[in-house]
Amino acid sequence: MDKPTDRPGTRASQPLPNEPVATPCFVIFEDGIRHNLKRTAEACGGIERFMPHVKTHRAPWIVKLSLAMGVTAFKCATNAEVEMVLGAGAKAVTWAYPTVNPANVHRFVEAAKTCPDAQLTGMVDSERGFEVWRAELKNAPDNIKLRIDLDPGLGRTGAPMDETALKFARAVHSIGRLSGWHIYDGHVKGSREERRAQVLALAEKVRGLRDELKKEGIDTDAIAGGSYTFDLWPADLATFVSPGSWTYSSAQHDIELADLGWQPAAFVLATVISVHKGTATLDAGCKAISPDKPLSERFRWNGRIILQNEEHVVVESDDLRVGDRVFLMPQHACTTAYMYSDALVKTSSGGWEHRPQLGSAR
Repeated sequence: MDKPTDRPGTRASQPLPNEPVATPCFVIFEDGIRHNLKRTAEACGGIERFMPHVKTHRAPWIVKLSLAMGVTAFKCATNAEVEMVLGAGAKAVTWAYPTVNPANVHRFVEAAKTCPDAQLTGMVDSERGFEVWRAELKNAPDNIKLRIDLDPGLGRTGAPMDETALKFARAVHSIGRLSGWHIYDGHVKGSREERRAQVLALAEKVRGLRDELKKEGIDTDAIAGGSYTFDLWPADLATFVSPGSWTYSSAQHDIELADLGWQPAAFVLATVISVHKGTATLDAGCKAISPDKPLSERFRWNGRIILQNEEHVVVESDDLRVGDRVFLMPQHACTTAYMYSDALVKTSSGGWEHRPQLGSAR
């Protein structure tokens, strides 16, 4: 009987180490990360404008790589990410999460105390949130600022882009902590021209808020954009832009955002553990690939994805054999990265090594 083989799947013939590798395994190709970072910086209009969101990878070595390549500021979703980025040497960190939880805010303030030479920025989008921040900031160091999170139509977080936002901005300014605005427009989709039109309409609203405060002698700037819009925000308004899935790309973005030239750089390595007529069962269930997308879209496959439970996924296949190993390209690579505290990295020098990640730490 023929021996099982490695099937490169969506990754062109990249050999795996000869030694055994436990599966499911999160596999990262460092050359792809470097390529994507360069292409994204170009699309931003310069690396000095690039504020990468670390939730997409949660890996300290990627933060250090970004710093070495010229990135100066980072955006985070959790306190654990803030602490990880500071530990990697970053000097400008934005916590893009408008929490109203005093314990969470206190933890952020404590992180700022440990890094007095770094600038940390939090978010406010409600009166309750401002009161929590104001209480925690009474004895906090000067290296903490706040941004007003704006709702551009996504309907998730953010203050209305009207007098409400101006009121919050004035209140934060009154305690000497105002930095500017934050806009995440993840709802903006469509063709590039359709997205451009939506972004320019949003930019005019933000510009109006900025100009209104300018009349009062209050200067503000903005952090704006997501994967589909970061390269469309006017540079005179958005000091920083913050793409999300640039790090690994995905089975979605390498098609819908092909003009950016991102390369898929992260995969889940799975092993075929059983075969039946017309199907194969792999050891990559919902604990290996994020189930936040519809079943048929969770990873790229030439055929149907039939069933996925905790530890297994069943796919259509006529040629896989028991023991074969395959690369699966997640539809949503950043939520899959959350599932792993360790990744197997193909380094730029050609070797393989395990590198730590935050996993699901918050």
